[in-house]
Amino acid sequence: MEKDRDADLPEEVMWEGRFITTKKRGRWEYVGRARGIRAAAIIALDEDADGTRHVILVSQYRVPLSRFSLEVPAGLVGDDAGGEDESALTAAARELEEETGYRAAKLEVLGEFYSSPGMVSECFTLLKATSLERIGEGGGTEGENITVHRVALRDLSRFVAEWRRAGHAVDVRIAMLLTPGYLGED
Repeated sequence: MEKDRDADLPEEVMWEGRFITTKKRGRWEYVGRARGIRAAAIIALDEDADGTRHVILVSQYRVPLSRFSLEVPAGLVGDDAGGEDESALTAAARELEEETGYRAAKLEVLGEFYSSPGMVSECFTLLKATSLERIGEGGGTEGENITVHRVALRDLSRFVAEWRRAGHAVDVRIAMLLTPGYLGED
């Protein structure tokens, strides 16, 4: 494979804020996380006594979209002062509890992924959380206003369609959950 003609040009920082940095390399303009901050996203799966599997989703108002967005629980890794060496597993466990009120007995790293590689250099670590225990209400930290949704996997397609009809946004990671067989479901 051949690299892009701008690949080896120097990277210029155009602007840097607390959480994002805008950059330019040749003709390419893109955004990355400031200070080496990373992200963790969690596919949290819960099961009823009868074997019915559920996914734990969250929604919140997203200012860049000017609407509510349906998402998998997620958060930043190493964004707090002194926490630069935080692992994705530690951050995922913390974010799952803060956002959803669930604690996972098992967290498994599924890999690193990129959500919009033509515009954003950020990657996120995707994790699967299982053996969940509800320990609180969730809702995030002060000012986040997160709503928790526990959705049966068999009803997820309908739930997402209704969410869209209401004019809300849907995070791209939800598409993985809608892919037949992705989670071992028939």
